[in-house]
Amino acid sequence: MFTGSFMNSAWILIIVLLAFLLGYLRYIDSRRPKYDQPPAADPYSLSSMTEYMKETLHQLTHSQLSDLGLHEEEYRRRLNKRSELRRALKGCVSGDVLDKNYVKDFMKGLLVNDLGLNEGNIESAIPFEQPQALTAQDKFEILLYSYKQKYGQDALSAMIDTYDLAQPRVLPRYGQGAVYAVTAEDIEHMFDSEWRPLAFQEKLDIVVQRIYQQYKGFSVVDEIRDQRIDGVSGGVSGVLDDAGRPAPGPDWLLPESSSDSRPASGCESVWIFYKGISLHLEFLSFGSLLELKRVCQNIYKYNHPGQLSEASGYKVNEMKDGSRVVVVRPPFAESWAFFVRKFDLPNASLNQLITGSGADLVIKLLKYLMRGSRITAITGAQGSGKTTLLMAMVEYIYASYTLRVQEMAFELHLRKIYSRRNILSFRETEFISGQAGLDLQKKTDGTVNILGEVASDEVASWMIQMSQVASLFTVFTHHAKTFKDLIQSLRNSLLKSGMFRQEFIAEQQVVSVINFDIHLKRDAYGNRFIERITECIPCDDHRITGEASLPDAADENGSGPWADRDAAERPSFISRNVVEYRDGAYVTVHRLSERSIAEMSDQMQPEDALEFQAFLASGWGTAG
Repeated sequence: MFTGSFMNSAWILIIVLLAFLLGYLRYIDSRRPKYDQPPAADPYSLSSMTEYMKETLHQLTHSQLSDLGLHEEEYRRRLNKRSELRRALKGCVSGDVLDKNYVKDFMKGLLVNDLGLNEGNIESAIPFEQPQALTAQDKFEILLYSYKQKYGQDALSAMIDTYDLAQPRVLPRYGQGAVYAVTAEDIEHMFDSEWRPLAFQEKLDIVVQRIYQQYKGFSVVDEIRDQRIDGVSGGVSGVLDDAGRPAPGPDWLLPESSSDSRPASGCESVWIFYKGISLHLEFLSFGSLLELKRVCQNIYKYNHPGQLSEASGYKVNEMKDGSRVVVVRPPFAESWAFFVRKFDLPNASLNQLITGSGADLVIKLLKYLMRGSRITAITGAQGSGKTTLLMAMVEYIYASYTLRVQEMAFELHLRKIYSRRNILSFRETEFISGQAGLDLQKKTDGTVNILGEVASDEVASWMIQMSQVASLFTVFTHHAKTFKDLIQSLRNSLLKSGMFRQEFIAEQQVVSVINFDIHLKRDAYGNRFIERITECIPCDDHRITGEASLPDAADENGSGPWADRDAAERPSFISRNVVEYRDGAYVTVHRLSERSIAEMSDQMQPEDALEFQAFLASGWGTAG
């Protein structure tokens, strides 16, 4: 009995001593200087304010207002404010500038009123008053902000034009030959030339934009995307390893004359498409592969086009402002990448697009092709301006005609330009093919069919059928390099689709449909122009009666060089360039065929037919 009581007392004593010792050790540790612990993060650094903004906005949009015990009027006011904030947070990632500005203004209020950001601590975010401590990205964003105050959406264009940044240069890091690039040295020179002290409100705008683009925006391309340029892309250059870091790579990956031994990272890949050229913004970087991936996963989400996954490795969609966006990901592509292509709707007029000597001649001819209901192909390489020219040509189609448009993704946006005309556009979806869309158009009272791009065999074959029976005329774009390539490509599509088995018969069908080809070209300096306008004349003795200028065709009596040949050996068409671009000027080469003149005049209203005849009589065949 005594032994048991003694043991219990001993255990109690031991526990008390251990508790006392533990408390003493904690006391000693609290008094010891914390040399080995990092200092607390600056609450006004960019990273801290970005995290604060994420947490605060999440709480504001997901908190239960009913737990706050508010009066009914205050409850409704806060509920409406939260609903508006939720809508703006969803819309700002779709290219909606109004939603973006709303979110940024909301952020300003939180930073200034709640977090206490002021002129004394804003330097912790970006050292505006210490130019030597600014990064190239900081300087570029300050410059772009200053130019936006003067030029608005033309700010980036004004910067590039002011300092001639869109000129080809030889840069050792890019290897042999001239390239288009803007370097950190260029930004340094521009900043030194234009630096000025900024007011607090200007600093606040720049800081808020930086936080916004890291949280909800499109990283370093967020403001660039809003500018009036041809397009922007990312993730299309640089070397990547599995973690998205610069890979060492073999020596042959580097140019021999390169002064920079470090290969470019895949995150240092921001390119803009400006006036027909691809310009590399070498000084900008997404920072990490995760940031590039975040941009790719968000930039295509407008109108819920479906999930980008390994099984569905690419998405083609449009943004709120009408821009076309294409996103790709591994394993379909070697890296995450996006391509945003913008179309300048306000300037989609022939007077803006076609300039130089003889431009008036070309504009009038295009007008009469549309008034004359000619089936017209617009061909050229990527970036040559096919879609923009097609948008402008629609102006000259008679307003009483109904237009039906078939596209892979909505790009033309004709109803934004011609809002009072009968226009309806269709596009391919995951469940509805282009073939099914074209089939449906036959039942929608369409007079004119417009195809944004004839890219597949089935669409090409259906376009031929539709041009023959389903509409008054058709206008479409194609990537053919020459007129012969256009005919052969459409012919091969008819053969592969199984509609025809003999090449000659299939080619005759194509030739009987295509009337004119407008071929666009973009030279090495980004200049765009119409290289030629070609008329297609079928080699049919019944169609070309009276055409003395066609020596290769049979004449009206069935004689001629090809009269004794088999049908399959005769040429099915003759192409004649009506207008060509020579030495910087548009000149007429051949007169329109009598067949085309007669058919075009027949489709025109009387006053247009008279103007057309006067146009043909006004010195056709001489330089414009």
